Amino acid sequence: MANAKRRKLQRQHPKAQKPKPTLHARPGTTPSKQAPKKPRQQQQQQHEAPVIPFHPEDKILLIGEGDLSFAASIIRHHGCVDVTATVLEQDHQELAGKYPSVDDNISVITGLRKAQQDKDDDEAGGTDDDEKSTDSHGKAPNDASPPSASRSNNRLLYNIDAAKLPASLTRPVYSTVLFNFPHVGGKSTDVNRQVRYNQELLVSFFKGAMRALRPGGSIVVTLFEGEPYTLWNIRDLGRHSGLQVERSFRFQAAAYPGYRHARTLGAVRNKKGEVGGGWKGEERSARSYVFRRKGEVVEQKKKRRRGDDDSSDEDD
Repeated sequence: MANAKRRKLQRQHPKAQKPKPTLHARPGTTPSKQAPKKPRQQQQQQHEAPVIPFHPEDKILLIGEGDLSFAASIIRHHGCVDVTATVLEQDHQELAGKYPSVDDNISVITGLRKAQQDKDDDEAGGTDDDEKSTDSHGKAPNDASPPSASRSNNRLLYNIDAAKLPASLTRPVYSTVLFNFPHVGGKSTDVNRQVRYNQELLVSFFKGAMRALRPGGSIVVTLFEGEPYTLWNIRDLGRHSGLQVERSFRFQAAAYPGYRHARTLGAVRNKKGEVGGGWKGEERSARSYVFRRKGEVVEQKKKRRRGDDDSSDEDD
């Protein structure tokens, strides 16, 4: 009897129900379809002006170029006309076997594509000057395409070991020696051994690169961020080789159209041997380190403070 009376009272005076929270979606979307917010650091990197560690007129030596997409990009889109691109592979057959798309990049370096474009332009009645682009430093290059052989000294060299640069390359002529993502490959599965092998590679590279570097020139090395690359202690390796880090900055692959990070072991292939896969090294966070001979770093920093170099110093 008492229970029936209690239920009757509850029906007459129900408890207040708390309102359920509502999600405020953007116009035209539902909460489930909203894009997740990107981390603040990633947003900053997207809006950050890229640092280009060379000028179009520099005499540039590229080491360990892999599929040559970086070399092709700086020639086509940054107006570089004196690039020596080197690869470890002994010949074209070995290089093409590891990187099937390399021929297009070779044609840019050697000027074959430019020659064909000039021929096509002549047959079509010329090109529109309004369509010409600017290079990485805001200057209008002669052409957005690779320069012709008569206007450039770009070349490709095979069988060049970064640890044993030949005498022909070790004359002090280059203003920039650049080594993107050095790695010895899968010599060992042991982390400590891999670290040691890569440190030995870099020390040997630094010695050879210094002999090839003209006074006031720079050596640029780009590495992925995080372990095991931080274990290499690249700053200390340079210091023991007579170099000093002038600055470092985030490497932005988007600043080099057409560039794709090439693995040391070659292109990714599936079980059927088809080229493809999920490797996108160019999307990983990476950092470039600019080295100069000890004694030359202070002078360069003074120049930047006077405004001779308008790029920001992000040395950490």
